Amino acid sequence: MIIDILLILGGYLFGSISTAIIACKLMGLPDPRTEGSQNPGATNVLRIGGKKAAFATLAGDMLKGLVPVLIAQALQAGPVILAATALAAFLGHLYPVFFGFLGGKGVATALGVLFGLSWLVGFAVTGTWLVMALLFHYSSLAALTAMLLAPAYFWWLQPEPAFIGTMIIITMLLFWRHRSNIRDLLDGKEGKIRLGSKKS
Repeated sequence: MIIDILLILGGYLFGSISTAIIACKLMGLPDPRTEGSQNPGATNVLRIGGKKAAFATLAGDMLKGLVPVLIAQALQAGPVILAATALAAFLGHLYPVFFGFLGGKGVATALGVLFGLSWLVGFAVTGTWLVMALLFHYSSLAALTAMLLAPAYFWWLQPEPAFIGTMIIITMLLFWRHRSNIRDLLDGKEGKIRLGSKKS
């Protein structure tokens, strides 16, 4: 029981480390919370700092979701604790205790969680994001579509109830955090991405 609590708490604390803020600080860039979309995530870091800073942020945010789940697996945690640890890491990114509970929108951390719980689902979601991004050039639309399908991918590829339930919660939270993007998409105001370029 104590180990289970520590895994969940550790997942939240690990998720609370803001990769975007740390990467920008180390690279002499403006605080992402005060520039661009004011979101501490990889897309905004790409806007204000370029590819290297964005890649560092993306990798770090993914690891925040992946590492706690892998540690829980190494300690032979059951499906419920694995799912709870994954959700805690995701919540840490959204509401980080170290940064006034003001975090990012969670796409990269959710993807890290997915790869930790099931690499098959992780690749399925990544593939969906790439297809949508190539077709429509909207990062938010690609992310929302891919995450909307994540629970269905779990049901198809690894039908563990705890994982499916957790992904439904993560998807709902991710949609809530992207509500401004959804409004902009509906109004035709959402900025497009150009894959392979500095701007997004």
